[in-house]
Amino acid sequence: MALVELARFDNQVEANLALLYLERAGLGAVLFDTEMNSFGWGPMMPIRLMVLEEDLAEATTALEDFGA
Repeated sequence: MALVELARFDNQVEANLALLYLERAGLGAVLFDTEMNSFGWGPMMPIRLMVLEEDLAEATTALEDFGA
């Protein structure tokens, strides 16, 4: 069960909204690099939204429905 990157976000608000949307759809997800992004690195250190590899296709569809 490997984690793969689903999306990248420049700010924590968008990342958290996408995470909550996936969780509400019944998909597990986790955010990486939130601490580095909060130090003001912004686009140089985006927040990564990670999902299990086997959930990638379903999560991609869900995130497209979300509009990200």
